[in-house]
Amino acid sequence: QVQLVESGGGLVQPGGSLRLSCAASGRTFSSFAMGWFRQAPGKGRECVAAISGRGRDTYTSDSVKGRFTISRDNARNTVYLQMNTLKPEDTAVYYCAGVHSVYGTYYSTTTSDYDYWGQGTQVTVSS
Repeated sequence: QVQLVESGGGLVQPGGSLRLSCAASGRTFSSFAMGWFRQAPGKGRECVAAISGRGRDTYTSDSVKGRFTISRDNARNTVYLQMNTLKPEDTAVYYCAGVHSVYGTYYSTTTSDYDYWGQGTQVTVSS
C-alpha cells in the first residue's frame, strides 16, 4: 500500500509561483510512475504532468507547457510540481497519483491507470 500526501497549495496572484510536493510512503518509490492531475469545479480531472519512475521521462500538457515542471527525488520519496506564471484558469484542486511499473521509463496521462491518489490540495489564482 502506498500513501500520498500533497502539500504546497494556496492562494496566489496571477503571474505568481507555487511548488507542490507529494510525499509517498513505502520503500519502492522509484518503481512508481507519478502524475499530477487537477480538477476545476464542474470539470473533469485532467493530467497536467507525469514522470517515469527513473525520472528521465516526463510529460506536461499543452495548457501548462513552459510554465509547469514536474520532477522527483527518489531518495526523499517525493514528487514536485513547480508552477510558474500562474493564471486564473489554473485554479483547481491538484492531486498527485502513483502507479507501480516494472518499466522505469513508463508514465501515463490516463486517470484510470493510476492506483494511488492523494487527498488533493487547493490552488487558487486570483487577484
